[in-house]
Amino acid sequence: MTRRATAAPRSTSSTAGTPLPPAQQATPNDLDTAFFAGLLDERIGQAREKIAVLLADIREVTLAAKDTPADDEHDPEGSTVSVERNNEMALLAAAEESLVELLDAQVRLEDGRYGVCGNCGNPIPAERLEIRPEARFCVACAAAARRR
Repeated sequence: MTRRATAAPRSTSSTAGTPLPPAQQATPNDLDTAFFAGLLDERIGQAREKIAVLLADIREVTLAAKDTPADDEHDPEGSTVSVERNNEMALLAAAEESLVELLDAQVRLEDGRYGVCGNCGNPIPAERLEIRPEARFCVACAAAARRR
């Protein structure tokens, strides 16, 4: 079973007195966009491969579960199969979330909004983007969000 991630609809009407978000900043001129386009493509491919492997593992565990009795409580292997399936499902959810983030970063790159912090509007250092090409926030804003 593949899950689809969709964004929540945004309200387009603005109310008087509501502060507007900062204007979208353009991709920094000194950022090697060709390098990051290749890096994003590579990471997207890796994420898709990981999802395919996890789906195959889940299918295998599910088929193995059919060979075990339905009473997990009294079957010594039953709880292992359930735990393994739950672990694989959690890994699948994380891999799908990662893929969505990478695809969103690819859209930002194509739209000319890549490498800019979504919070403060400052450029995200290239070193951070090399490690996390899907990064939406600079180090300071990401750290502040984790502390909240």
